[in-house]
Amino acid sequence: MPAPDQQQRLAALRETIADIERKPALAEARMLVEQQGHAFPVLAGGMLQEIFTDERRNAGALLGFALAQAKGLFTAQRRAVIYLQLADEAQKLGLPYGPGLLSFGLDPAALVLVRAGNMGELLWAIEEAIACRAVAAVVADIGSHSKLLDFTASRRLSLRAAATGGSIFMLRYGQEREASAAHLRWRLMPIHSARSRYDAKAPGPLRWRAELEKGALIRNQTEFVLGWTENGFTTLPAQRRHANRHAGRAALPRAVPAALADGLSQTA
Repeated sequence: MPAPDQQQRLAALRETIADIERKPALAEARMLVEQQGHAFPVLAGGMLQEIFTDERRNAGALLGFALAQAKGLFTAQRRAVIYLQLADEAQKLGLPYGPGLLSFGLDPAALVLVRAGNMGELLWAIEEAIACRAVAAVVADIGSHSKLLDFTASRRLSLRAAATGGSIFMLRYGQEREASAAHLRWRLMPIHSARSRYDAKAPGPLRWRAELEKGALIRNQTEFVLGWTENGFTTLPAQRRHANRHAGRAALPRAVPAALADGLSQTA
């Protein structure tokens, strides 16, 4: 068995080789960025993306981020998204909510749900699904770490995505990062929502911060604050990214109940 330092050198070498192999896909993505001139672009297909969040309770934000990108990959030929889960993880992470998808402009009929019995079957299903010319993207919800999902497995998925033109989005949880051949790696963090249209004290449209940990799209920019609408992503201007939605309020003259201090309505 190789020593730890040898394993690290091998992982670094594999990463270098994978970087060379995936340059065409990233080059096309950067070219689209320049053409669109958007703060957060619609990316080309043919890429493997890892999307991490620190806690499982943020699973909905990961799924929304992946589906928002997948929606931009739909064509007359590619009209489906495959959503993969391990059968025993579905009880913990839940399933996509059809009416919610529809409210964001994504037809639930375009989403095919697949439950695999184990990680080996899930990885096989990803490769087979992305090879289908009718599939725009595959979203794989990886609830737990598995030794089967190593650098070699990720390299196979990266090459398969590049060869077929469909994109693979792998939803991951926790703060650990293994070496992989993903074109892009994101870290997603939910942030304060926008103001509600009907109640200033209620949560409004969702927002999250996307930090690009691996890969490059826009020069000198690795962080984006995003929302999702039926028309695609919305992006906050740079100067508003860290703005406090409660800033500018007058100071309270005395101590008050926490619910009032936080600006929440008094509803049961």
